[in-house]
Amino acid sequence: MNRLGARISAALLVACLSGLAAAQESQGDYAIGPKDLLDIRVVELPELSADRRVTDNGTIDLPMVGEVPVGGLTAAEVRARLETLLTSKYVNRATVVVNVKEFNNKPVSVLGAVQKPGSLSISGRWTLIKAISAAGGLTERAGRKILVLRRADNGLSDTLEISTQELFQSATAVWNIPIYPADVINVVPKTTFTVFCIGEVKGSGALQFESDDRLTLLSVIAKAGGLTDRASKKIRVKHRGADGKDVETVVDYKRILAGEDPDLEIQPNDVVVVKESFF
Repeated sequence: MNRLGARISAALLVACLSGLAAAQESQGDYAIGPKDLLDIRVVELPELSADRRVTDNGTIDLPMVGEVPVGGLTAAEVRARLETLLTSKYVNRATVVVNVKEFNNKPVSVLGAVQKPGSLSISGRWTLIKAISAAGGLTERAGRKILVLRRADNGLSDTLEISTQELFQSATAVWNIPIYPADVINVVPKTTFTVFCIGEVKGSGALQFESDDRLTLLSVIAKAGGLTDRASKKIRVKHRGADGKDVETVVDYKRILAGEDPDLEIQPNDVVVVKESFF
């Protein structure tokens, strides 16, 4: 190989190793575990460069080196361990890059309103859209929000709430967050519930609503077709309290319609009673 070819090959090797090193840095403090797939590169000993699957007892097997315990270590710690082993026996200097290629020990779970809910073994850099797409995409039952539960190694957890519309329809990149091993993604499905509207409305009876619907007194009356000409402006809403007892609230429909009183929030299984006016 001439000098130019040697320089090009060296440059390509440096670029490749730089990319792997950047990937390693992005994996942070992830603790390697059984079934994870490691991408190992050794510059001075290319015959050791290969993918290695972590065994159930947390080790990998390398030619010349044998079994190396890696369970519970980060990629950087595995790199340091391999460099120490190689320099103690085979070479004066060892340049090692370790990258977690598949996070099978801590898969990502995608639940709720997706086509194929379950666990995903992620590799490389994943985003929320990529994870949902790998689960088959959204179903027609997908609601307005997506929850991402993220657990830290210290046992603490945090839940991120993402707007489905902002993520998929508005294409707002800020919501397409990175996804990490052990994240739990829940695409919250829409549910159907009933509100009963009886008395002086044009469509009296049981009304079906989706959990995504804005449920207030005005929306219930509108879905019932509006009030009749004989309807009283005083409307009663009966609600089952936490103690199991019925609670009745009386509101002035005319004042709510005029914006003088706040629109009353309605709960599933509430009963809206519109009596006849005698005046």
